[in-house]
Amino acid sequence: MQYRYIGKTGLRVTPICLGTMSFGSWSDEKESFKIMDKSLDFGINFFDTAELYPVPPKEVYSGETESIIGRWLKGKNRENLIIASKVAGAASGWFVPPIRNGMTAIDSFHIKRAVEGSLRRLGTDYIDLYQMHWPDTIVPIEESLKAFDELVQEGKVRYLGTSNDTAYGLTKANETSKRLGITRFESIQNNFSLNHPRFLDELAQVCKEEQISLLPYSPIAGGVLSGKYNGKFQPEDARFSEYVKSGDTRGLAQSFRFVNEKTLATTAKYMEIAKKLEISPVTLAVAYSKQFDFVASTIIGARTAKQLDESFAAIDLVLSDETMAELRSVQEDIMYPMG
Repeated sequence: MQYRYIGKTGLRVTPICLGTMSFGSWSDEKESFKIMDKSLDFGINFFDTAELYPVPPKEVYSGETESIIGRWLKGKNRENLIIASKVAGAASGWFVPPIRNGMTAIDSFHIKRAVEGSLRRLGTDYIDLYQMHWPDTIVPIEESLKAFDELVQEGKVRYLGTSNDTAYGLTKANETSKRLGITRFESIQNNFSLNHPRFLDELAQVCKEEQISLLPYSPIAGGVLSGKYNGKFQPEDARFSEYVKSGDTRGLAQSFRFVNEKTLATTAKYMEIAKKLEISPVTLAVAYSKQFDFVASTIIGARTAKQLDESFAAIDLVLSDETMAELRSVQEDIMYPMG
């Protein structure tokens, strides 16, 4: 296992991180335990969660994912594991999270309430990487960073990260931390995949210059890059099939962003490349996402323990220059299929 470090921290993580957003909704507790046990047996030491999970977000079970992880952690050697969690993003952002009565903000009050809840549910006295789930468009970043820094000084959190941010947002936060002499964001968790390579436009340069690590999520584009949506019929028990059936406005928007004419066309091309390499298209997609020097660990997810196999097959896989060139050719032929 080749370990990597997150940013300038002492967090030594496996190149694949287990994402847990399905625990408590699509995966019951028994299956969630199987998924975590299998990951641990495979050598995975990095687990990512959030107070908002599981998804799709609902007030009735927000925080259940952390509770499931907390029950699983009992009896485990806590110091062998790197646990990451997140404070829910601001209600002023892309949607209103069903937490704290929909009044969330990235201010001192909400950050402290969030971390206290996460620590209690996880059954631990510290979180290795604590992240902002998405930026606050109202609260100044100075206020947010000072509140995060207090958690580090109190020993409740080891390091900080952000998620779903822009090159401007990450740069401003980084420069603000330098100016104030306080703890900075060491990582950024953004959507990055063969079907969504926009991170390479600007954010990759920020990460390389400032030694901030990307923790890419959705490396198989919500399951689309597995090819399961390329059949004649929409697959049953699949995220975007369920979102379409639900009629939820936000779910429908996500479905059409991930599953559209362009994404299915690129996926078909990637499936052909995977076939030539004699690997699963899932393995190809995960290997691609961890190929870059600014990536510390790629976040994968699964509804069942069995689904982990194709992702884990990418742990030690390094794609050749020829394969990378072929993948880039597809991206240049059909640009930005997810918008």
